[in-house]
Amino acid sequence: MLKFVKGHMESIEGIEIYPMISLLIFFIFFAALFWWVFTAKKEHIKEVSNIPLETETNNDNTL
Repeated sequence: MLKFVKGHMESIEGIEIYPMISLLIFFIFFAALFWWVFTAKKEHIKEVSNIPLETETNNDNTL
């Protein structure tokens, strides 16, 4: 099966650029995520981390 796919891919012109583009997108995404984690404000991180623990006071759908 792999020989069939490899042989088919070798016959396509310009296909060698796609793995490099994928790696570049992967690297840029995680580099941006890494940068955001270290530059995010601590107050924002605390606020977002407490969202699941907050209870709604104006919940009219309680049974």
